[in-house]
Amino acid sequence: MMKDLKTTYGNMGEMSASETLAISAKAKELKAKGIDVCVMSAGEPDFDTPQIIKQACIDALLAGKTTYTPSDGIIELRNAIVKKFADENGIRTTPQQIIVSPGAKFSDFIAIAALCGPGDEVIIPAPYWVSYPQMVKAAGAKCVFIETKPENNYEIDPADLEAAVTDKTRMLVLCSPSNPTGSVYRREALEKIAEIAVRRNFMILSDEIYEKLVYDADKPHISIAALNPRIAELTVTVNGFSKAYAMTGWRLGYLTAPLWLAKKIGALQSHLTSNATTFAQYGALKALEAGAEECEKMRKVFATRRDLICDLLDKVPGTKTLRPSGAFYVMIDISSFGIPSTEFCNRFIEESSVAAVPGLGFGAEGTIRLSYACSEETIRKAVVRFAEFCEKLSKGK
Repeated sequence: MMKDLKTTYGNMGEMSASETLAISAKAKELKAKGIDVCVMSAGEPDFDTPQIIKQACIDALLAGKTTYTPSDGIIELRNAIVKKFADENGIRTTPQQIIVSPGAKFSDFIAIAALCGPGDEVIIPAPYWVSYPQMVKAAGAKCVFIETKPENNYEIDPADLEAAVTDKTRMLVLCSPSNPTGSVYRREALEKIAEIAVRRNFMILSDEIYEKLVYDADKPHISIAALNPRIAELTVTVNGFSKAYAMTGWRLGYLTAPLWLAKKIGALQSHLTSNATTFAQYGALKALEAGAEECEKMRKVFATRRDLICDLLDKVPGTKTLRPSGAFYVMIDISSFGIPSTEFCNRFIEESSVAAVPGLGFGAEGTIRLSYACSEETIRKAVVRFAEFCEKLSKGK
C-alpha cells in the first residue's frame, strides 16, 4: 500500500504557526476593511530605521557589495561585534567565534540545532517566547518547562532548575530582557543559574535581543557570559539589530559561542543560508559604529510608553500587571474572568478592535500580552477599550 505523503513529515513539519504572527494577520485583515484596530500584538518598533544606517546600506549597494560573503559574515562586521561584546557586555570573544545570520531568530535556531538532537533535553522557563519550543522540537530534542512567577520577577527558582536538570539536559534557554514578560534578570539570579550550569555541565542560550531596551536603574541588563570564564565557556550569546535599531525587516542577527561550537554552527549555516544579505551587513556595521544616539532616543520613547501603559493598566479592575523593566511588552493576568486566553483575545479583537496575543502560546494560560511599540494615542485608546471590555466580561455579557 502506498504511503500517504500528506500525513508523513519530519521534525520540522510538526511546527505550528506563530501565534503572534497569526493575530497580527487578523489585525491587518480588519484594518484593510477600514476598521480602527489598535495593534498591540506585534513585537516591532514603530520607528523607521535611522537614516545613517539606511545610507550605509545604499552606499554598499551602489559600490557593488552584492556578492557572497563568508558564511559567518564580513570580517569588518564580525570585528565590530567583537568590540561591542567587549565594550558593552564584558564578553571576551574573537571574530572566529562570531556568526552573523539572517536574524536573531535564526541565530537561536542554529545554536539549538547544532547542539541538540534526539535524546537531549532543553530547559525553557515559562512564560517563553513562542518560537523556542518549536525550535527545540524541530531539532528533535525534548522541551522541559519550568514555571516562573511574577512575584519572583519571572526568574527561575534555583531549586526548580536543580530538579529539572538530568543527565540528558543539554541546554537552558534564557531571554533577558524577556519576551513576553519584559522582566530583566537580576545579577544574583544569573549567578545562581551560572553556578548550576557549571556544576551540572549544560549550555546556556542567552537571547539578549532586547538588551538596549531597559528602563530601571536597579535592573540593568547583564550578560550571563560576563560573570566568569567558566560560564562564558558554556554560553551562546545571541543578539541582533531588529529591536534596538528598528531594523526588523533587515533580518540580521549574530551570536558568539565557544570556538568548538561556533565551528559547528558556522558549518550548519553555510549549508542552510550561505550568508546573511551582503549589503545589509554594511548597514549593521554602521549601526554598531554610529547608531548609539538614535538607539537611545528610541529607548527613551519606549520608557515613557512603559510608564504610560502601566499607569493606565493599574486602574483596570479584575486584572494584574507586573511592571516590566525591559523590552516593550506587558503581560496581563486576566484569569479572574474565567475565559481561556485565546477566546479572550479573539473576542477582544472582534468586539473591541484591539489585537492582543493570548498567553497560551507563551506557556502562560490566563494571561495576555500587549506590545507598547506603538503611539501613545494608540496605547490610551487600547487601554480604554480594554477597560470597557473587561467591565463587560465582569457583568457576564
